[in-house]
Amino acid sequence: MARRGLQDFVLPALRRAAARVMLAAALAVPAAICSLPVQAETLPVASDLSSAATDARIAGDEARTRFVLDLQGQVPFIVSNLADPYRVIIDLPSMEFKLPEGSGTDGRGLIRSWRYGVFAKGKARIVLDLTEPAKVDKSFVLEAIEDQPARLVVDLVKTSREEFLAEAERTHQPLSAVSADGQLGAPKADKLTSSAGKTKPVVVLDPGHGGIDTGAIGLHGTFEKSVVLSFAQSLKAKLEATGHYTVHMTREDDTFIPLRKRVQIARSYNADLLVSIHADSVRDYKEEVRGATVYTLSERASDALAAQIAASENFSDVLAGVELSEEPAEVADILVDLARRETKIFSSHFSKILVEELRSAVKLINNPQRSAGFMVLKAHDVPSVLVELGYLSNEQDEKLLISPEWRERTATAVADAIEAFFQPRFAMDKGAAEATTAGTTTK
Repeated sequence: MARRGLQDFVLPALRRAAARVMLAAALAVPAAICSLPVQAETLPVASDLSSAATDARIAGDEARTRFVLDLQGQVPFIVSNLADPYRVIIDLPSMEFKLPEGSGTDGRGLIRSWRYGVFAKGKARIVLDLTEPAKVDKSFVLEAIEDQPARLVVDLVKTSREEFLAEAERTHQPLSAVSADGQLGAPKADKLTSSAGKTKPVVVLDPGHGGIDTGAIGLHGTFEKSVVLSFAQSLKAKLEATGHYTVHMTREDDTFIPLRKRVQIARSYNADLLVSIHADSVRDYKEEVRGATVYTLSERASDALAAQIAASENFSDVLAGVELSEEPAEVADILVDLARRETKIFSSHFSKILVEELRSAVKLINNPQRSAGFMVLKAHDVPSVLVELGYLSNEQDEKLLISPEWRERTATAVADAIEAFFQPRFAMDKGAAEATTAGTTTK
């Protein structure tokens, strides 16, 4: 993310008397906050975190609202706006969030709710969801005084949509590209059955969500981002143990990765297969939903449930404070179109194999092979599927999803499906090697 000059880090050296007055005002307001449930599996915290957020509160009304974050020390920060929906983004250095339970889900005045967490390597983010357009009137960090901690203060005032959009344009923070290879490449359908230029198939595993985006939250507080990362790590170990694949992951830890960047990561590795791993939540549906599901990409959802799940997954970037308009336009090229068609066929073929392998290992949802417009599956030249391991909105599924035994059995089934998918390629490579050996012997 692009950085601006030091003047934008607003770290004023306030006089002690002025600081006391503002601190008193901040402390006098009633608390109206709440936070995310504790995750069932705690992810390791980076050892280089130099600061921590320890408490937060919101004060004010629909005309002026103040957000206050207690810190263990002063930190630099950048504030920006994002529209549709209206959001204020606060970017900070890496830090640990030691906030009380309940922090984030309720708001007050101009702030509907807010979220916090890791956004990228070395960066934390707070996203304030607004009830209507608002602008940042003041933002500053108060120094720690006596028994009072340092405090980040952001004051919001009501504004017009036109002013909000202008400020969003001025404070625009574009996503940095994952690699220099951001262009649409040549079709790679031929590489799915031929190892030309490679020695092993490349498999990219994509644990969904991460960092500031927790994903679904189970009935007993299990975080989707933790469950799917643990599963992806187990699956990666199984695939690497065969010696047949080069395996990469879109994220190795509790870091947020935008959907478009996940696609770019798969393409940058010249992937032969992308498996995106999730464990969503379905509420207020006509019937209870549980069991594994395999999704492929389609412009029109196969059913209402598929449409609901796709909409939920595609909303991840919005929750983490990413500008959706950054999606690049597709290149109108006959080669790209051909690659997309070939990729769709291979994706559908793998989904059938995966469903059959899962059928013998875990419970499946009714009609487990479905499709919808998932953004993470839109690489035109990488066969891709999205696997819902289960649904955290179901108590039985949640219990299984955090079970090491269940994870082991399910990861084995997915690994077996990947092996079956690439079997024609392995057979072709073996035949080519035998022919080469025979030719050398004849000579």
